[in-house]
Formats: sequence, C-alpha cells, structure tokens
Amino acid sequence: MQKLTIYDRTFFGEQVGEVQIIVGNKVTTVREIINARVEAEVSSYNQRQAHYFQGLVQPTGAEQTLNGFRLKRCQKIDPEQHTYLALDSFLKNQYFVLIDDVQAESLDQEVTLHSETKISFLKLTPLVGG
Repeated sequence: MQKLTIYDRTFFGEQVGEVQIIVGNKVTTVREIINARVEAEVSSYNQRQAHYFQGLVQPTGAEQTLNGFRLKRCQKIDPEQHTYLALDSFLKNQYFVLIDDVQAESLDQEVTLHSETKISFLKLTPLVGG
C-alpha cells in the first residue's frame, strides 16, 4: 500500500488543492490513480453530505461555483458513475495528470511509485465566449 498526496494546480503552477489517496501497488496505472482519487473525494463528500462538492469533475446535476460544485440537494454521489465521468474527462483532455512533472499519455500508462513521486492534476478551464 502506497500513500500519496495529489496536488491540484493551475496552468501557471499555483497549488489550489490537494487530496490524500492510497494505492495498492508500487507499480500502478494512471487509471488506478484517478480511480483512487475519485473514490477518496466521493467517500469524503458522502460522509459529510454538504451542498458543495470539491473534486476533480462536476457531479451530474450540479452547478459550478467559486466554492466547488453546488448540488441542488444534499445527496450521495455514486462513486462508480463519478469515476466514469473522471476517466471520460481525462480522455477528452479536460485535465492533465503530471507525474514528476511529465504529462501522462494514457489511462493504461504504468507508473512506478516511490516516496518522492509527485502527482499533479492540471484542470483546464474553458474560455468564456469561445
């Protein structure tokens, strides 16, 4: 079992959040890292049942705000469905995964984790009006 901290960064490198995850093996894939991240975020949200979800991708039926994604009512998020959304968003280049500052190319790319592995997620924001 490997405990990792994932950092959310802006396009300019500014850290805007972090998530702790547990990965089962020292050699893993980008898909498993994303799965672990989504499971940690959804589990944390489902335990506290707040109106705002702060995570990698927007839950179905939520609106984006400055404080995260606002759900219309407090409800549990389905981790399997949310993982599917996150994986699909990766395939659509809506965010990048950087491993030791090198962009991950595919979901099945293998990653060998060590104590100093640095994983960052870089979310892309759509341009207004275009």
